[in-house]
Amino acid sequence: MRHARRRLVRRVTRLAAVGGLLLGATMVTRAVAAEPADPSAVPRTFAASAAGTGSDLVSHLGTSRTAGSWLGADGKPVVAVTDDKAAAEVRKAGARAKMVDHSMDELNSATSALRSAPRVAGTAWVMDYRANEVVVRGDSTVSAADWSRMTELAEGVGGFVRMERTEGTFTTRLNGALPMLSTAGRCSAGFNVTDGQRDFILTAGHCGPDGSVWFADNRGRQQLGQTIGQNFPGGDFSLVQYASGDAGAGADVVSIGDGKGVRITGVADPAVGQRVFRSGSTSGLRDGEVTALNATVNYPEGTVTGLIETNVCAEPGDSGGPMFSEGIALGVTSGGSGDCNAGGTTFFQPVTKALAALDMKLIVAAQNGAGQQGVGPGPSGQGAGAPGAASPGSSVPMTGTDASTLLSRLADPRNVGPGLLVVAGSLVALVATRFIRAEQDRKAYRRYYSANWG
Repeated sequence: MRHARRRLVRRVTRLAAVGGLLLGATMVTRAVAAEPADPSAVPRTFAASAAGTGSDLVSHLGTSRTAGSWLGADGKPVVAVTDDKAAAEVRKAGARAKMVDHSMDELNSATSALRSAPRVAGTAWVMDYRANEVVVRGDSTVSAADWSRMTELAEGVGGFVRMERTEGTFTTRLNGALPMLSTAGRCSAGFNVTDGQRDFILTAGHCGPDGSVWFADNRGRQQLGQTIGQNFPGGDFSLVQYASGDAGAGADVVSIGDGKGVRITGVADPAVGQRVFRSGSTSGLRDGEVTALNATVNYPEGTVTGLIETNVCAEPGDSGGPMFSEGIALGVTSGGSGDCNAGGTTFFQPVTKALAALDMKLIVAAQNGAGQQGVGPGPSGQGAGAPGAASPGSSVPMTGTDASTLLSRLADPRNVGPGLLVVAGSLVALVATRFIRAEQDRKAYRRYYSANWG
């Protein structure tokens, strides 16, 4: 009976060791396969290449000969140029050229003059590439005296500064795809990001100061994490560190409502004229067009620069939520004016700038489907598209199966080290069982012959 038990223990140990070897090998091979790829290797759509062509031409020709680029109604790149030679280079590259009077240097000079003036809350300005103008907007809170003073300043800068009054007020959208709640208010989770060791939520900076504790429910029972880095004003982004340190399965998906989500496959800067989508817990999934880049907004709380301007509507409760197109992460909701009944203007913090400032990588779907990977703020997968032609991205259920959860965890690149430890431990167990069996056999041999020959 005792020998039978020993044999059973040895067999179970060997099976466990073999199973450990297989599990460890799977963890290592899948994790290595899911290691972050070179961002430049991420596939790009034709429209994305078109947007890249426009921005590349602007960089090549310089700010004294160009004044921005955008996507035409057909999705092809258009570049504003100031001389015939530059126009010829643009056409040779396969893009359309539009002759304009004012270069990017002049537009930048105008915005610098506006920034140097005394700050007026409720105002914002953007570069309108298509009109070759700087547009200054004032909401309903700007007094007649302040507006008159800004108008005089604009006239002194030049005739290419246009003044516009807008309805509503420019406010941050405090309150969002999946909601997050804290004593600081209600916001939206934007995108999941990682530093390679821990996972975080990228959301709006105005949502709450460092130390804010966030929950997934209004009773404070499901703690999400804590704000550990805030940039507002100046920028409008912050990091919420997951309480568990891990975003878990489905970290590469953003919610669009009705139990559905969109898989995020890359990160990029948008192009003017691009169709984009925004998700928030108040107003759901909404779409619109990028109308300007590098916008400056004077919120009551302070000035934020470098924002993306769109005509996508948003409401309180949508703040921090994700903006994307064709599965490409573009921005997180900052603020704006109007609502989803009357329409309005909404500004977004570019994801690329936030990732660069925070030294983080966006958690995206691996190209080989084996799990998730991190992508930095490089030029990966620009999601530009012709107005009306783009889609949010690949639709997936928000709840995955147990098998997919297991696979995503096995494919986590951080499992390389633990996988190797499992392999090493299993090998030690196999060697130990072999040694124990050999030692038991040797002792049994000695007992047998000592009894018969002794």
